Amino acid sequence: MNTEALKVGAVIITMGNRPEELRALLDSVAKQDGSPVQVVVVGNGSPVPEVPAGVRTVELPENLGIPGGRNVGIEAFGPGGTDVDILLFLDDDGLLAQHDTAELCRAAFEADPELGIVSFRIADPETGVTQRRHVPRLRASDPMRNSRVTTFLGGANAVRTKVLAEVGGLPDAFFYAHEETDLAWRALDAGWMIDYRSDMVLYHPTTAPSRHAVYHRMVARNRVWLARRNLPAPLVPVYLGVWMLLTLARRPSRPALKAWFGGFKEGWTSPCGPRRPMKWRTVWRLTRLGRPPVI
Repeated sequence: MNTEALKVGAVIITMGNRPEELRALLDSVAKQDGSPVQVVVVGNGSPVPEVPAGVRTVELPENLGIPGGRNVGIEAFGPGGTDVDILLFLDDDGLLAQHDTAELCRAAFEADPELGIVSFRIADPETGVTQRRHVPRLRASDPMRNSRVTTFLGGANAVRTKVLAEVGGLPDAFFYAHEETDLAWRALDAGWMIDYRSDMVLYHPTTAPSRHAVYHRMVARNRVWLARRNLPAPLVPVYLGVWMLLTLARRPSRPALKAWFGGFKEGWTSPCGPRRPMKWRTVWRLTRLGRPPVI
């Protein structure tokens, strides 16, 4: 199998505030086996710290958010990223744990023409523990089990650039939260598949998503946008009703709940971008993969 034929690039966005972690990540990318991985670092509203020779940089005058910054990185590899065959998207405080990750990606995409996206396993560098929320499926108790999935992890993944050329990039307006699922649903609707691979590992410190000040508002607003953009009309109220019940069951604090309901309202009253409801056969595919689009 000639996996060398597949060219690999990497997109890393940074706020410029983690120079040591960024350098360690870039070193881990440079150490990948096989043909060198081309790298673009996007300064999302900030200067890019010093990077090794050969690493390209783009500095944006304002913070475009996670999807907006990554989309700029995609276009740095040509329209839709098509100057390369595979793009890795890596958090700037992560670290590729092994030297063979790029080669494993090449082999996976070469072996399966339907494979569009691969979600890596995220593990804490000190404990090796993978948080349950980092396994992108409902049955998440065994992070070492590989499987087909219906979404992926935004800062630890590989995407076949043909997918981006066909269905478009990440939704800029989301800024933060659920942008991966939006892309995943569009890819699945176009016939692509998504794999979770436990042998492709990104080391990343254990964190809580709620550390972001805008977390509860963005999560709620973007959940509504996700449904409005992608789901058949009868499923929109079911999906959002289920998520409202799950949110209440988790008993968030009063300020968190207030922010969540504010975001939920914003999701209905603000533009969500073009609506392209998925086919019913895609709903069935998601159901067969273990996650019907109502949860």
